[in-house]
Amino acid sequence: MRRNSSSNRSGNNRQQKRRPMRKRRKRVCLFCAGKRVLDFKDVSLLRKFVTDRGKIGSRRQTSCCAYHQRQVASAIKRARQMGLVPFMVD
Repeated sequence: MRRNSSSNRSGNNRQQKRRPMRKRRKRVCLFCAGKRVLDFKDVSLLRKFVTDRGKIGSRRQTSCCAYHQRQVASAIKRARQMGLVPFMVD
């Protein structure tokens, strides 16, 4: 049994406007590019990697490489234990 062929071609009659592909610039790790040193005592730097709710940001949000993202996470956890960065934000 044949299917109705007109249902398959419903979008072909209209010209679809396609946007040209936009090339994204590759995000570079802050620590790899800038040769910046990560320290758990640098609270102003660590606040950039913590969300407003107090969670550690993901790699996509922080734009760090995997190696430095692990270091950021452990530095934030150390700073929390020392009382420099809060566990939860009120």
